[in-house]
Amino acid sequence: QVQLVESGGGLVQAGGSLRLSCAASGPIFGVFTMGWYRQTPGKQRELVATITSLGTSVRNTNYGDSVSGRFTISRDNAKTTVYLQMNSLRPEDTAAYYCNLFNRAIDYWGQGTQVTVSS
Repeated sequence: QVQLVESGGGLVQAGGSLRLSCAASGPIFGVFTMGWYRQTPGKQRELVATITSLGTSVRNTNYGDSVSGRFTISRDNAKTTVYLQMNSLRPEDTAAYYCNLFNRAIDYWGQGTQVTVSS
């Protein structure tokens, strides 16, 4: 069973930075995608960023339009851990952020971590 453990998040002023981490454990085979999605009350969950890997090799990264150029996703090659560096944060970035892993047609989700950006 794949498990995801998230860390990071919290309260920050507009213009500030935060870093989220997500560590995966369990059986992961072949190509897999890890990333972050976010959700605010009453809205659908939206893509923040994903990174697709095969073993220790990164194949590609993908960003939502609203965060492109401000957020950077990366991974630790030695571990199945991904990081989301969030810079130039805006109040509209306030949301619950969820880590996701997609492997062998199965979606796994973390418990979510709150990011709040004050104006």
